[in-house]
Amino acid sequence: MERPLECRASSAPERHSAATGSPRRARPIASARSPPPVPNASLPPSPPSHDAPPVLHPSGVERPFRIAINGYGRIGRCYLRALHEAGLAERYRIVAINEPADLASIAYLTRFDSTHGRFPGVVDRSERELIVDGHAIHVSHASAPEEVDWTAMGLDLVVECSGQYGGRRDLQRFIAAGCPRLLLSHPGNGAEDVDVTVVFGINEDELRGPERLVSNASCTTNAVVPVLDCLHREIGIEQALLTTLHSAMNDQPLIDGYHHADLRRTRSAMQSIIPVSTGLARGVERLLPALAGRVQAKAIRVPTHNVSAIDMVLSFGREVSAEAVNRLLRETAAGPQRGLLACSDEAHASIDFNHDPHSAIIDCSQTRAVGAKMLNLVVWFDNEWGFASRMVDVTRRWLAAAG
Repeated sequence: MERPLECRASSAPERHSAATGSPRRARPIASARSPPPVPNASLPPSPPSHDAPPVLHPSGVERPFRIAINGYGRIGRCYLRALHEAGLAERYRIVAINEPADLASIAYLTRFDSTHGRFPGVVDRSERELIVDGHAIHVSHASAPEEVDWTAMGLDLVVECSGQYGGRRDLQRFIAAGCPRLLLSHPGNGAEDVDVTVVFGINEDELRGPERLVSNASCTTNAVVPVLDCLHREIGIEQALLTTLHSAMNDQPLIDGYHHADLRRTRSAMQSIIPVSTGLARGVERLLPALAGRVQAKAIRVPTHNVSAIDMVLSFGREVSAEAVNRLLRETAAGPQRGLLACSDEAHASIDFNHDPHSAIIDCSQTRAVGAKMLNLVVWFDNEWGFASRMVDVTRRWLAAAG
């Protein structure tokens, strides 16, 4: 009989290319995150940020990157705010927003946020501009990419947060209209629709600079892939069943209504626990091709406004113990994934992780072994703020690679 596995995190773990599945050596994570404002949470502080090399004008004077946001909803506003709270708003300058809503509403919802609190700066508006800490941001209300003169703005990047464009043909409309690069806040329709899908901490090295269409995957993919990558690399996962317990989203009505083609999503978001479809398994396989055919996933919407969880049932090829897996994940969170993963043993509820910038927080108090080779894990994540923080990380890495 095999002895239970004693897990140790490698000091330089192999990572796998999302395109080929071939191993590559990891390197220290350089990312910009504000520390999590969670009292008594037993979470390690985020690492100090490592600035990307400065981009200079021909005159030799450092210039800010110029960024536009298309779709200024929950993630678009969190992205702008994450840049601000990380102290990066001067260098990564939001110069334009395209959003159908009126400017008064845009300014109001930038200033006041029921989930993340008041904006930690001065928000104002003029006739056609949102003004944040004295910086004017041009606001347009176009309904199609072709209706915006992206070229005239001198942009380095457009962040697509509307979620309305998923196929390559539709995404290319932005490029044809003058966008130099497009970063998606969603996975796109498929791997073939973007040049690369990035989960920061796993495959950001695939950002070489010439890419035009990059996806930041999804919030759940960003939460689960680093955990699965660690466990598969160190132990070997045979099968994984993932259940996302996700906060309500804006595709659900507050009260029953004709709101969605999915009949379950016509029901009140605040009165029921609602199963919905999910592409998480495909997202995992896109980033971790070694797990192709081994992952199934389902999603359940719960009546909370933010912070979600993933219940993971994993079977391994070797004997494991809950203690050994927790130790492995703690070492990984303190080492190669510091600032991206965290572990906690505290008696938390989901609200404790509101505004937490980590991709995932492993609740070590909930780790359970079932027999010798099966394990159950619970992972928390702020599906808004954690994801927006990774979009900032990908922005910095991509623009640095592009020079």
